[in-house]
Amino acid sequence: MRIALWFAAACTVVAAICDAMVRFNARNRTFNDINSVPHKKVGLLLGTSPFTSDGEHNYYYTYRIDAAENLIKAGKIDYIIVSGDNSTEDYDEPTWMRDSLMARGVPEERIVLDFAGFRTLDSIVRAKEVFGQDSFMIISQRFHNERALYLADHYGIEAVGFNAQDVTIWHKWMKIHAREYMARVKLMIDLVVGKQPHFLGEKVEIK
Repeated sequence: MRIALWFAAACTVVAAICDAMVRFNARNRTFNDINSVPHKKVGLLLGTSPFTSDGEHNYYYTYRIDAAENLIKAGKIDYIIVSGDNSTEDYDEPTWMRDSLMARGVPEERIVLDFAGFRTLDSIVRAKEVFGQDSFMIISQRFHNERALYLADHYGIEAVGFNAQDVTIWHKWMKIHAREYMARVKLMIDLVVGKQPHFLGEKVEIK
């Protein structure tokens, strides 16, 4: 029991340190106000599904689409890379995001599809190595943007984050944010071991 308690305490401390590092690194680099965020040629919209695992509407998805739509219509970005998971034929985050944006009047020629954004690390690295962008705007909820900015810094990318609205339903908020603490620990482990994207591939030019 004593060993288990020490182990739990150590894990809590490690998670708190990783969380503090990510938060501190992102200070003054995520924006809620569309008028304050600096212009970037490309926005990187980080993927998620329109539906939760239990089939409910995913408001994280809707709010990210809202943010991307508003940014491009305000002239804050010129192109949107929609980066997400397309690991199976029936699961296609990039196409869902593209279709949602086009339904809101975003021109198709302004949307670039990245079908291999399986994880945030993949999306960030591929934006640089495949799509040729070493400076861009990351679009997601604030907690996700903070972690993505840490990755961007590690890979020599000049990035800012625009914060989509967060979800205020309590049990959904708690679930996602509890998972985020573990994701920040995993982030540090990935960087230490030199984790690489699943795929890179041929370069894609964004004119």
